[in-house]
Amino acid sequence: MHKYNHGELETHLQTHVEGFGTLDAIDKFGDGQSNPTYKLTSGTRSFVLRAKPPGKLLKSAHAVDREFRVMNALGATDVPVPHMYHLSGEETPLGTQFVVMEMMEGRIFWDPALPEMSNEQRSAIYDQMNLTLARLHSVDPVAVGLEDYGKPGNYFARQLGRWSGQYKASETEPLPDADWLIDWLEKNMVEDDGAVSIVHGDYRIDNMMFAPDRPEVIALLDWELSTLGHPLADLAYQCMHWRLPHEGSFRGLGGVDRAAHGLPSEAEYVALYCQRRGINPPENWTFYLVFSFFRLLAILQGVLKRGLDGNASNPRDLGQMRAVIEVMATEARALAEG
Repeated sequence: MHKYNHGELETHLQTHVEGFGTLDAIDKFGDGQSNPTYKLTSGTRSFVLRAKPPGKLLKSAHAVDREFRVMNALGATDVPVPHMYHLSGEETPLGTQFVVMEMMEGRIFWDPALPEMSNEQRSAIYDQMNLTLARLHSVDPVAVGLEDYGKPGNYFARQLGRWSGQYKASETEPLPDADWLIDWLEKNMVEDDGAVSIVHGDYRIDNMMFAPDRPEVIALLDWELSTLGHPLADLAYQCMHWRLPHEGSFRGLGGVDRAAHGLPSEAEYVALYCQRRGINPPENWTFYLVFSFFRLLAILQGVLKRGLDGNASNPRDLGQMRAVIEVMATEARALAEG
């Protein structure tokens, strides 16, 4: 939780957010592990403020400025994003950089099995997720001013370098399977095929908002890991979540009878995405999945380290988090080994 002076924050918002009146209330959303997010109430209007967490941060992490830039750029496309109002500097009444955006009303589903829905509704929701991802990857970065949003070269090689470094920087105890994964990914690195798109970086069902009364995605949220990269990274990352257990701290579809619940199989989902984008089915699918496992493992290791340091946005049981990381490393190695 950020410490702040109410009057100073109110003045800042009145100065930089068009139409902002009095700051009547600021309430923290309880969910989320990375960037603390707040609801701002000003008269009859509501806004969302998303800030870097306080404390010492890993290099390039919690990039709310990148979130602002990409959502602001996508506002003119068919990719659903909230309207962006303000990006602050580093020196603010909260002590960290933040963005202010539109407060949207809709539904967020935390369980990918969608137990409250009918089979027809589940099918429609997954179809909309697939459509939204295909639309995102079809946006021309140059056309929306994001041609320099990522670095050139092999995206997966670059990302592996980043996340293996982040993992080592936040390592709290030896995990042999994680070291094995880094080595395996380096030895099995895919060649750069030239495919480049805007990638979300954390594409999963609970990072999008659906309309209150229909399956349409009205807002794709949490863009702090976005960049220019390979579109299959997003696709594999979402499919990786379907392989995770559907129990405990995991929000996966492992063990769920998808056909009986109106959910697409992994192969069906991938095929529909490729059809919508007019591309061939992916080769080296195992590499993309294993990479996704390691990347999420590295992200969670950062969460664990922040929790131990007292800087987590929403601290959970640290022993449970450690167990999740170990399970992911084991599962990813088993997948890599066939």
